[in-house]
Amino acid sequence: MLERLAKERRARLAAERLLEQKKRELQAANQQLALHARALSEQIVEQRQGLARALSEAASLKGQNSQVLSDLEHATSLARIAQTRLWDALETVRDGFAVFDGDLRLVAANRAWLTFFEGEIALSQGVTYDAVLRIAAQHGLIDLDGRDPLDWHHEMTARIRRAQIEPCVVRLPSGRHLNLIDRWGSEGDLVCLTQDITASIRREAELQEARDRAEAANRAKSAFLANMSHEIRTPMNGVVGMADLLCETEMTEDQRLFAETIRSSGEALLTIINDVLDYSRIEAERMQLYPEPFDLERCLHEVMLLLQPAAREKGLKLLVDFDLFLPTRFIADPGRMRQVLTNLIGNAVKFTASGHVLARVVGIELADGTYELHVTVEDTGIGIAPEHVEHIFGQFNQVDSASNRKFEGTGLGLAITRQLIGMMGGSLWVDSVPGEGSCFGFRVPLTPAEPRDEIDRPSTPIRLKCAMVVDDLLINRVILERQLETYGLEVTLCRSAAEALDVIEGGATFDLVLTDHEMPGMTGLDLAQQLREGGIGVPILLLTSDPEAAQGAAGAAQGGGDLSGIMQKPILRSDLFRTLQALSCLPSEPGPEALPPDRTPEQRRQMRVLAAEDNRTNQLVFRKMVKDFDIALEFAWNGREAVEMWRSWCPDLIFMDISMPEMDGREAARAIRGAEAGSKLHVPIVALTAHAMTGDAESILAAGMDHYLTKPLKKSAIAEYIAEHCPPEARPPLPDERDD
Repeated sequence: MLERLAKERRARLAAERLLEQKKRELQAANQQLALHARALSEQIVEQRQGLARALSEAASLKGQNSQVLSDLEHATSLARIAQTRLWDALETVRDGFAVFDGDLRLVAANRAWLTFFEGEIALSQGVTYDAVLRIAAQHGLIDLDGRDPLDWHHEMTARIRRAQIEPCVVRLPSGRHLNLIDRWGSEGDLVCLTQDITASIRREAELQEARDRAEAANRAKSAFLANMSHEIRTPMNGVVGMADLLCETEMTEDQRLFAETIRSSGEALLTIINDVLDYSRIEAERMQLYPEPFDLERCLHEVMLLLQPAAREKGLKLLVDFDLFLPTRFIADPGRMRQVLTNLIGNAVKFTASGHVLARVVGIELADGTYELHVTVEDTGIGIAPEHVEHIFGQFNQVDSASNRKFEGTGLGLAITRQLIGMMGGSLWVDSVPGEGSCFGFRVPLTPAEPRDEIDRPSTPIRLKCAMVVDDLLINRVILERQLETYGLEVTLCRSAAEALDVIEGGATFDLVLTDHEMPGMTGLDLAQQLREGGIGVPILLLTSDPEAAQGAAGAAQGGGDLSGIMQKPILRSDLFRTLQALSCLPSEPGPEALPPDRTPEQRRQMRVLAAEDNRTNQLVFRKMVKDFDIALEFAWNGREAVEMWRSWCPDLIFMDISMPEMDGREAARAIRGAEAGSKLHVPIVALTAHAMTGDAESILAAGMDHYLTKPLKKSAIAEYIAEHCPPEARPPLPDERDD
């Protein structure tokens, strides 16, 4: 609008200049006419024709003068119309608009701007901007919130003196909010725009209130999930624990089926609870990672062993290909890395009916010493259609509705996995062909950690030079070949027992034979028996997914003596290395460390174990789990009683429940650590908790506890801590240790 007003002003000035020019031209013409008249009076007779021509030119100039006057009148009319239209447009705008000249005197303002001062004073053209501010401050038109009017007046005056004037929001006594936008024009004018932003301020307040309510609801949800987790895990500890113990008793086939169903259903329920808790943490942006050194290869094999029973039921081969030139120990969150691997490999097993599932780990070393690892999980399952690839990474989604009916699950696994990989600084992808299989992979940067056991610098060298690998699956043969060649062995690969026998009959000799257990045509046990009957005395290692079944089959066939060892598949690189090392040892090398000469095992005391647990069912479960252990077990009903029994009974190990009456587990642990301060005493404390929310582990360890177990408890985990913390003066607490 300002530009249009300036344009019309320039047009009017141009018309005026044109009129002045025409006037000067007319004056010049009149002067010329006078000259011609004098000349005509002197030569009136001789120049009649010249006089006529002069009269004609004068008439023409008068016509031009009339045209100039008409054009000027038209231009003035157009400028007046343009100005009227401009102000009509400004009057329709709801925002206030005003223009001050270079001396900061009001030139023009629309009705919306002038309405602000109605009832107090009538503003007119020529009023100064300073007077406008003074009127607003002194007449209470602005809510100054207790500030002095003069201070506000000085601040606003100083504001408009700046080259770039910042917007300013003022509040009126009525509660309205106005946004003042001022700008200097190119001709030195001050253009002022006043916007009513009351509705926007109200919406922002409503949004903030809604955000506060949502955050409060989210905190309440997190607290609810934490409490529900504890309340559910406590009875589930009894359900799963008792079912686990029941499976170890003599039962009929139907009873065993019922007990195993109870246990598997309870574990499935715990998996669902964990998925929901993890998704809640991610949704609330409270998921945290706790990096520490861990063995990635061992973690991968442990996941494979965990999923081995489900794969064995389908006849699936679980394979691991870990790059032999990579370190095995890295710094990352082992629990979350295990969760990622379990989700990906578990999905592959679930959606694969036949064939194999291969987990492959490769990587490259970067300039800063870290490794960029690429972990892929390949399967020969149902595959994923291209239109469903992104869909499966959503919350509560699976491949499609038909698969949802066939395959169970929460549909949160891949959504959680993608978030965890992103938190580790990596990315997740999938390649799939429907009906042929899928390949899920992720890349993640990890820092290597020094290995605890320097297996690359053994004290005993590997003296074996050549080995035969017998396996019906090509990829398994290739993985074993790469592992053995790393240790300097020449490897011969055979796809069946019959082919292996043909190779040996052809005159080939080997220092070691590694054979798969279950092979078509002839099993690994049958091959070992035939090799022994043929006079082959080299070590034979049986590779199996079910060592107990293989051991039982070997004993039933009276072929246990044919084997030098049975190794669990997938083969862990470090275990294979130690096995090769052991097979290279001479019989004269020293055996296991002898018992201390001062006491025999029968003369040592029992290990003392204190369990602080206020739930009677959990006490019964714990007692049943350790009934076969050679330990002295006592229970405390609360934390205060646990501290008193620690003083009087001096246990070797304490299992401490966290939630107990009178004094909880954290307080009891702090009391014990406080009493130990200044001495060399330190009793190991293992926390027992049903909580699984972020921050629980930190608070537990900060209280002075050494380890923690999440309910429901596992007998193997309890046994591991008991064996780890058994003092030298006590008898071996576990049955297998006593047998040794």
